[in-house]
Amino acid sequence: SLLIYWSSPTTAQVSVEAVLPHVAEGSNVLLLVHNLREIPRVFYWYKGENVDNSNEITRFITSTSEITTGPAYSGRETIYPNGSLLFQNVTQNDTGAYTLQMLMQSYDYMKVSVQFHVHPLLPKPSITSNNSNPMEGEDSVALMCEPETKNTTYLWRRNGQSLSEDNRLKLSEDNRTLTLLSVVRTDTGPYECETQNPVSTSRSDPFTLNITYGPDVPIISPSNTHFHLRTNLSLSCQAASNPPAQYYWFVNGEIQSSSQELFIPNITTNNSGSYTCFVYNSVTGLNKTTVKNITVLEPVTAPSIQVSNTTVKELDSVSLTCSSNDTGIAIRWLFNGQSLGLTDRMKLSLDNSTLSIDPVRREDSGKYQCEVSNPVSSERSDPIQLDIIDLGPSDNSPNKVDEVAYTVLNINGQTPKPPTSASPSPRSTETVYSEVKKQ
Repeated sequence: SLLIYWSSPTTAQVSVEAVLPHVAEGSNVLLLVHNLREIPRVFYWYKGENVDNSNEITRFITSTSEITTGPAYSGRETIYPNGSLLFQNVTQNDTGAYTLQMLMQSYDYMKVSVQFHVHPLLPKPSITSNNSNPMEGEDSVALMCEPETKNTTYLWRRNGQSLSEDNRLKLSEDNRTLTLLSVVRTDTGPYECETQNPVSTSRSDPFTLNITYGPDVPIISPSNTHFHLRTNLSLSCQAASNPPAQYYWFVNGEIQSSSQELFIPNITTNNSGSYTCFVYNSVTGLNKTTVKNITVLEPVTAPSIQVSNTTVKELDSVSLTCSSNDTGIAIRWLFNGQSLGLTDRMKLSLDNSTLSIDPVRREDSGKYQCEVSNPVSSERSDPIQLDIIDLGPSDNSPNKVDEVAYTVLNINGQTPKPPTSASPSPRSTETVYSEVKKQ
């Protein structure tokens, strides 16, 4: 920024520029004079905006090129014949205003002021926390960006993304302190703080919060609840927790193992029961359990089909029964190797063991099987061939011709006689009916 003062309106175009107005400590700054229309008799430079002998840095007499230094001279300033002033190796104490006064040829005085700012090169910041092991849902955490420096902008990032205030995230007035209210596990980070001033930028190393949480409700795998007799039972328990949870297995209420895995070889039906995974976090003091009820089953045996007759007349009825020695089974029926689609002529018993067809049709001919299953195995019966006999045409068929006998019935007891030439044809008409009788 420039502050310019005049003592003569004819020299209004003269100005001084700081190159650069914002510089890092240890840099050089040139106060450059512009638009000088005439060579003054003397250039005077002062520290501050007031012309005072105690603030004089240096002067330059143009007629003799004589340079004189004043009380404010530090040994790092150099004045040039055009009145410009160079500062070398500037410090923060050099920040401020400087005034150039010129004694013109008319013996009038003119002065121009200019400012520049010296900023420190920012050190690499670091993040500190007031709570090294906050607990999820219980604690709040304040993160501080160190060190504190003047005229510095503080920025925060989490997982590489800029942070701004929300319901659980608060920033101090200068942004140097970031407060997380009621932390959750996703607040782990990493966090970075960045410091900025007009001449430098610096970023901290990533900082990660160690948030304690859990355990969550444990998950037992596999999800199966039924297992095959004489196989190995291998169960695993997993629960999200920081630090990692301690695991315990209970079978029917008795402790079985103090590890995350439970292994029982060659299981029998005696291994059926209640399996409990108990998890405990020693830091949060919390615990959770999950219970799985396990049943060990024998594999089913092949069933058989019972039917009274495998050859059935069309329109008759038939019943097929699936026989099995196993209990707790499901039964389904198959027709020609495919799952049987029931028609309105078919009915199943409540337990699906008996299939009734009434009446049977020719399309019901084929191979029938039943399949029994439990949660660990399934078996099919041997196929039964059901044949449907075609009845052929019925007695009422319009195409059948019955043998009949024909009898001539004489009405009024008259027997027809052949006509003779002597007797004319009678005037009356005789009607003859024929009676047809089935023999």
